[in-house]
Amino acid sequence: MTAPLTPPHQPSPDDHWQTPPKGGGSPTASLGYPEAGDMRADVRRAAVVTVLLAVAGVGLGLLWLWLAPRVPLISDSQAVFLNDSEGEEAIGGDGTFVLLGLAFGAVAAALVFCFQRRGGIASVVGLALGGLLGSLVAWRLGVWLGPSQDVVAHARAVGKGVVFDAPLALHAKGALLAWPLAAMAVHLALTAGFGPRDPEPEWVNWHVPGGPVAGQGGGFPSGPAPTPPTAPAPPTTPAPPTKP
Repeated sequence: MTAPLTPPHQPSPDDHWQTPPKGGGSPTASLGYPEAGDMRADVRRAAVVTVLLAVAGVGLGLLWLWLAPRVPLISDSQAVFLNDSEGEEAIGGDGTFVLLGLAFGAVAAALVFCFQRRGGIASVVGLALGGLLGSLVAWRLGVWLGPSQDVVAHARAVGKGVVFDAPLALHAKGALLAWPLAAMAVHLALTAGFGPRDPEPEWVNWHVPGGPVAGQGGGFPSGPAPTPPTAPAPPTTPAPPTKP
């Protein structure tokens, strides 16, 4: 009876399950989970993206104020009416805001992807939250800088029969989601098409003590298959002698 080659208190060198990762890294890092430092960096990047997009909402608001069609009103000193009852300027303001929001979202997503190609949930959250804040800033800024919200006082100021502009308004509040939705969609498309790919997993050749050893390519050693042992031939009985 022979003694075991590996003492019971020491792990076997072939047992990869008990071998700690080299370099003293944390177990979560070896399994591919983000570390605390990476998470803090992602949160900082998301916060920066959110603030920059919120500031960019000022540009969207100014463009909306400049490009949105005006709704003409007229007063007869008793009531205020639409100067053109069949005009489509009322919904033109919402459409202009949506188109500008889609353009701002696409540009923001492209810039974020260029500066941070590896993507991540932090970039998407920053784009979504920053786009929503930017839309809110643009909406309130355009309304504030646009024509007066007091239609009656404006009509009295201009006088009877004089055409004036209606206040700039966003009737469909769902237009505020155009920027964040466009940013997330474009960023997802760019990440899927041009983002970095995860490395392929490396196959490890596991060796079971007492079992066959795997070869170079992960299989068993190549060579001719062993021939099974042949059964011994049955003994032959001598033929009886013939009589003369």
